[in-house]
Amino acid sequence: MIRLSALLPSLLLAVGCSAARLPDMPTVAHVDLLRFMGPWYVIANIPTFIERDAHNAIERYDLNPDGTIATTFTFHAGSFEGPLKTWRPKGFVVDRQSNALWGMQFIWPIKADYRIVYVDAEYQQTIVARQKRDNVWIMARTPTIPEADYQRLLATVAALGYDTALVQRVPQRWPEK
Repeated sequence: MIRLSALLPSLLLAVGCSAARLPDMPTVAHVDLLRFMGPWYVIANIPTFIERDAHNAIERYDLNPDGTIATTFTFHAGSFEGPLKTWRPKGFVVDRQSNALWGMQFIWPIKADYRIVYVDAEYQQTIVARQKRDNVWIMARTPTIPEADYQRLLATVAALGYDTALVQRVPQRWPEK
């Protein structure tokens, strides 16, 4: 245990230094938070351990009176009929000038880097990324998007320095309305 506690600062320093060598991840110039709120279907991602094999994944944002963002992430685990999983991290706008850089807190006191790097003019499609380029999310207001849009968004992800071979489409199947 003593060896592990002595090794931990070195490990954290190494992780911090490796992230610092990456080119800065640009965000969009400005996000209208009220327009960004609401449900977003996860079209594709480089998943976190939580969302591996997720089906019908939806991320919903609601602006709290204190300026934080109540987030509800739901999906079915393993299949469309799998158990419904729900996570409720809290978002914190870090850059109030752009509203595009957030911290996302699943566990106190850790706030994960969360960058809105693309949102279309109609707030129908978005890309959320991380400086470390370990996770990325392509999301839309609809459960599917045209293939040309997907390829354009994927090209944007590649231009940010991601390995797009790691990007996985998230299965979405919803009843017709």
